[in-house]
Amino acid sequence: MDVQAIKRTFGIIGTDPELDRAITIAAQVAATDLTVLITGESGTGKDVFPKIIHQNSARKHGQYFAVNCGAIPEGTIDSELFGHEKGAFTGAIGERKGYFEIADKGTLFLDEVGELPLSTQARLLRVLENGEFIRVGGSKVMKTDVRIVAATNVDLPVAIERGRFREDLYYRLNTIPIHIPALRERKGDIPLLFRKFAADFAERNHIPAITMTPDALKMMENYRWDGNVRQLKNVTEQISIMETERNITAETLAKYLPIRVQSNLPVLLPREDTPEGMSERDLLYRVLFDMKKDIAELRAQVNNITGGQPMEQGYVQTNPVTQIGDTVVTRVSQNEPEVNEQEFTEFVPAEEAHYGVVSTGSTPETLSLEHHEKEMIIKALEAHRGKRKDAAKALGISERTLYRKINEYGINL
Repeated sequence: MDVQAIKRTFGIIGTDPELDRAITIAAQVAATDLTVLITGESGTGKDVFPKIIHQNSARKHGQYFAVNCGAIPEGTIDSELFGHEKGAFTGAIGERKGYFEIADKGTLFLDEVGELPLSTQARLLRVLENGEFIRVGGSKVMKTDVRIVAATNVDLPVAIERGRFREDLYYRLNTIPIHIPALRERKGDIPLLFRKFAADFAERNHIPAITMTPDALKMMENYRWDGNVRQLKNVTEQISIMETERNITAETLAKYLPIRVQSNLPVLLPREDTPEGMSERDLLYRVLFDMKKDIAELRAQVNNITGGQPMEQGYVQTNPVTQIGDTVVTRVSQNEPEVNEQEFTEFVPAEEAHYGVVSTGSTPETLSLEHHEKEMIIKALEAHRGKRKDAAKALGISERTLYRKINEYGINL
């Protein structure tokens, strides 16, 4: 069966090359008994591919079962998959066959296989290796001949690193990998899917089908679609029932597209020259140290202003000296490297950094930017005898910003 015939049979919409490749692999592997692992984000339609494999295999007359491993409680998952004996646990009033036993000579689709408990993963590995399993509470080894197709939206290699998934089971499942592309990776299929969903909904509910203006279609194609095809279908059906106007504009569409909430909190990232293995605490100390150096440079610029000396942009005429512990760092200009460059842990011992204060061996010095900004403004105003225009020019800010800062800090000269 060719790709187009499979699409018609299983109702697959799209012309994306990666989607066609996934269908081709599914059709080619169907004739074998190899284990298949289907990966892709939630909502991409992974559940269709096990059906393609089953219907094009020699097992198509056998049983086909789809099990959502993430929806079964951990305490009962073993009983569901492998069955149990009478009295195996409270409530086990009789023996029960599991899916591996029922699906003998057929196909078993394990959806969300990444959610399986580690103990169940060990049982599954034994079935994959030799087709053997034991019912819960039993002692008799039973055999099964079942084709396993698994799917997950979990990054299994990451789960392996975190100890949540067995590496040996991953390689047993991943004999033939099939990846389903996300909807945002096949933008050309979005208009096709939309028209299909709109027409189907209109036919079922006996209403005119909605259409999209060119700008609305463009918005659809550029939207991220974290829920993939499932989300697109839901949005199409929402608009179809809620809107009286059947030609949907971008403005109307925007009301149905959730805004992605992103955190604007700062993230502490290591620099290129950060030593490997440096802890987050050490990174924080390094940031504080860099802040102190910047403040020292700003203070040097203020000293130049108060002294009435001309100052070139990007050049510090004095030699600010920063001392932390027993280490002295001298900077001649902003473009020259520091003298006595050492590892940061040698600059700031942990006991010398407390809540934004770095000890210099004498009086603790605050690292508050507001404090130093206010100090710079006061010195600039004093140097220019209260002339705010000249002070603003010397500080490199607009006169309007200077007025706002004076009011904000309550400066009276």
